[in-house]
Amino acid sequence: MDSSITRGLYRDILDFAHTTPSWVQHLAELFTEGGLLVFAALFVVAWWKARAADVRAIALAVLAPLATAIGYVASESFKSVVDEERPCRTVTEAAASLVQCPPTGDWSFPSNHSAIAGAAAMALALAWPRIALLTVPLALLMAFSRVFVGVHYPHDVAAGLLVGAAVAAASVALLLRPVRALLTTMRTSRTGVVLWFAGPGRG
Repeated sequence: MDSSITRGLYRDILDFAHTTPSWVQHLAELFTEGGLLVFAALFVVAWWKARAADVRAIALAVLAPLATAIGYVASESFKSVVDEERPCRTVTEAAASLVQCPPTGDWSFPSNHSAIAGAAAMALALAWPRIALLTVPLALLMAFSRVFVGVHYPHDVAAGLLVGAAVAAASVALLLRPVRALLTTMRTSRTGVVLWFAGPGRG
């Protein structure tokens, strides 16, 4: 990957980050990692909400974290092939990153955090369309935060978002039918924990 594509933009964003108040920088440092916990909480809420709905709804909710995990694996696979060094190590004329630069071997392209965010936003939007008003901006903000704190180029996060979202959408499309069949069977179970997980459904 030619890092010169967005090298200047990376430098400009990091320079801007250093002009912001310290509380903004600290908030970005927390959010760039902790934002993933927001998606995790939304997975639980979407699942709980879908337990009382039809089997397609619960299948989509159950698939959301699985599709996100598959999106992460796809991103990590790309990362191991491209071997792009982190900008916080190679863009020597830029300001220092706000967080510690990951070690050599933890490659930059694509951004795994952005891939997870993109996959989660897509999977949650498929399971709970109205939540896209929250998850899409949240994913974009998380991706931007990776550049803001200095650990990714802009093209890393753009690719991560696209890879994550595309893989999540494809995963849901491929797995929806078998997961629906499994959950339909689970809803007829007499085992308490199985029925609790699948939910009673409508009617």
